[in-house]
Amino acid sequence: MNAPPRYELFVLEDGEKSVEVIEDTKIPNAATIKIVKQDHTLGNMLRAFQTNGTITPQEALEQASNKLIASLVSLEQKFKREFTYKGHEADGTAVGAEDPYGATGTWSGSRDYMDL
Repeated sequence: MNAPPRYELFVLEDGEKSVEVIEDTKIPNAATIKIVKQDHTLGNMLRAFQTNGTITPQEALEQASNKLIASLVSLEQKFKREFTYKGHEADGTAVGAEDPYGATGTWSGSRDYMDL
């Protein structure tokens, strides 16, 4: 098989940087940011961002990354909160564990997955 070992896809080599900033010489306050050894998910979440020149592209990347992390933490908290409803009946009693998907229990009120 010609495929490289899997660890080469995510383990950085000695001296290899995980993020490389390449300044654009033709456009002021522009840069190409290369994120290595990450899957496409991170790259798709931070596809493009733009600055008006008051901050550098590196600062814009840092701010965008911090906002992305905050959004993901918030989403995780919402999922955890909403899925705790699956473990209780409308009257507050715990649902039996016979069905791993909680099909025997009901959510209180009109709550469903779209209420996130």
